[in-house]
Amino acid sequence: MNNQQKIDFKNTLKKRCIEIIEQRILSCYHAMDNAQAAANEQEKSSAGDKYETGRAMNQIEKDMHARQLAANKNDLASLMAVDCSHVNEKIIPGCFVKCTGVSFFIAAGLGKIKVEEETVFLLSHHAPVAKMLYHKETGDTILFLGKELLIEDLY
Repeated sequence: MNNQQKIDFKNTLKKRCIEIIEQRILSCYHAMDNAQAAANEQEKSSAGDKYETGRAMNQIEKDMHARQLAANKNDLASLMAVDCSHVNEKIIPGCFVKCTGVSFFIAAGLGKIKVEEETVFLLSHHAPVAKMLYHKETGDTILFLGKELLIEDLY
């Protein structure tokens, strides 16, 4: 793979991360709207406490989704700041790392995805594994889940 292909692959990974976070943001908005609608549909009954409890529960749910929304917006802002425009020689945020049997993209902690036949773990730059990888180079090793992994390539 030449340098431009490596940069293109990293940008593809970053775009997938953006798509995942944007979908999460939309889900939060929908969940907040649903919680508000449920609260608005609560009918006042002779058992006033039941009405107030139902509205309070819906407000708690809406607040929870609002916190998730804020966290996702922060994740998106951090991701947008990640630079994928060049090939790295040492591991930093925005770097793709291919190890023995596993690959990582250090940008956002979103789990595991498959891109172009490559299974990649998307790591936050704050993740313990990412911190283990920082400033390592091709040929270095790390201990991951009790196994020694060789860093075969990074860019």
